[in-house]
Amino acid sequence: MVPKTFPLLSAILLLFLMNLINTIQSKPNGDPFGFIQHLEGCHKGESISGLKDLKRYLERFGYLKYAKNSSNNHANDDEFDDLLEAAIKDYQHNYHLNATGVLDNSTVSQMMKPRCGVPDVVKNGTNNHYHNPKSIHSVAHYNFFPGPRRWPPERSHLRYRFRSSVQVPGAENFRSICAQAFQRWAQVTHFTFEEVAANSEAEIEIGFHRRFHGDGSPFDGRSGTLAHATAPTNGRCHFDGDEIWSANPGPNEVDLESVAVHEIGHLLGLDHSEDPNAIMYSTFSYGITKRDLSTDDVQGIRTLYGLQ
Repeated sequence: MVPKTFPLLSAILLLFLMNLINTIQSKPNGDPFGFIQHLEGCHKGESISGLKDLKRYLERFGYLKYAKNSSNNHANDDEFDDLLEAAIKDYQHNYHLNATGVLDNSTVSQMMKPRCGVPDVVKNGTNNHYHNPKSIHSVAHYNFFPGPRRWPPERSHLRYRFRSSVQVPGAENFRSICAQAFQRWAQVTHFTFEEVAANSEAEIEIGFHRRFHGDGSPFDGRSGTLAHATAPTNGRCHFDGDEIWSANPGPNEVDLESVAVHEIGHLLGLDHSEDPNAIMYSTFSYGITKRDLSTDDVQGIRTLYGLQ
């Protein structure tokens, strides 16, 4: 005889499993930066749940670094200390916001925008700028990776291959879109680009991946970070497979070519620009195309390689 409690236990277990599956499936669609909204108005001297996550955010994008083995180390707590205030001021300076060190509405809104996963270059409390001395009277917002890092003269012809760990809907034209994105940079530089087979030798590797994918920079699901790329001469460019990518984006979709043009700029040695109109600006908007290189982008890449 089957115990009367067995069907009830089975039903409870089934509901638990269904909820667990729904939770796992819905996780990529959450907003990884959504926690910042609940911290609006925070300032030095407060202790509020979630500030440790903000510290990780600022550390991830190059604005905050706590000294190891320090007796006054608040890296893993929710204390709003002096270092956090300084990091927020640096962030506000970089995005031309009012540098108060307080998490005001403008700062929170900027921090929550989907963005490139490459950190903004910040060192000793200020951004590293590597500008052409001849253009000292012009306004330039481009930045280079520290070094700066560039491809050597003998590497003006760069080969790229595609290797993805996931299949992504809406990316059927990925190869042709990337070819167009590379061509935009070829038109203003001395570089030429060639796609080669996945098993061929190449300077650059491009692909879609999800979450942890072996490079130490895991993706975080939909929204948050959209893609990242390495500086010369590493040559890796990864797109988050949890995003909704498109060649003609709707309101909740990301324009694939816009992000590809941006990431290729990193592959060539440009870091993030402070100019919101530049391709190399760090944040993106859903449903918007931004594919054309700005004057700042062109000036930056030509300065980096002495093409002025």
